[in-house]
Amino acid sequence: MAHRIADLGHEPKLISPQFVRPFVKSNKNDFVDAEAICEAASRPSMRFVKPRTQDQQAMAALHRVRDALIM
Repeated sequence: MAHRIADLGHEPKLISPQFVRPFVKSNKNDFVDAEAICEAASRPSMRFVKPRTQDQQAMAALHRVRDALIM
């Protein structure tokens, strides 16, 4: 999804869920999640993660298939 957004000329910024979790103040729902993401993203010290490359995504898919075959 991040690659498609970048293809449209936007700069996607991904936040790891572990960095957003401290900003969640009540029960989980879409509104609360969006509010927490907005709060986290507005922090100057927020660390964003880089989107995986297509090679990294392909390798992860290969490992998932391999793990499924082994189990």
